[in-house]
Amino acid sequence: MILGIGTDLANIDRIAGTLDRFGDRFRNRVFTEIEQAKAERRRDTVGTYAKRWAAKEACSKALGTGLAMGISWKDMAVSNLRSGQPTMQVTGWAAERLQEMTPAGHEAIIHVTLTDDHPWAQAFVVIEARPLADAESSLDS
Repeated sequence: MILGIGTDLANIDRIAGTLDRFGDRFRNRVFTEIEQAKAERRRDTVGTYAKRWAAKEACSKALGTGLAMGISWKDMAVSNLRSGQPTMQVTGWAAERLQEMTPAGHEAIIHVTLTDDHPWAQAFVVIEARPLADAESSLDS
């Protein structure tokens, strides 16, 4: 079952301006060390930051809160599988909110997709609740 859906469209040039103006202060407030390392290794550093910004906004919307109610930017972090597929991890208040909205006997799966076409970066986040294997087998009995 779908628990939440979020999307965001970020302007890469606006993120570039914010990086130019605030530099490390912005990076360290919004992005985890892993996200920063990934962006700094990429040829399109700013586009990488913009996609991750959009993913955090989209995740907060899928959680049903926006960036209110105590969620920190760093409570939502994008990393990549070896295949390159982006993944979203949540900690802190975002993890508490996710647990709150996940029905008993289910696990929450966060799906994220990112894209960019200058000057836009876009992210979609879908939060799915899947029945746990133990809960599923007890239903079959």
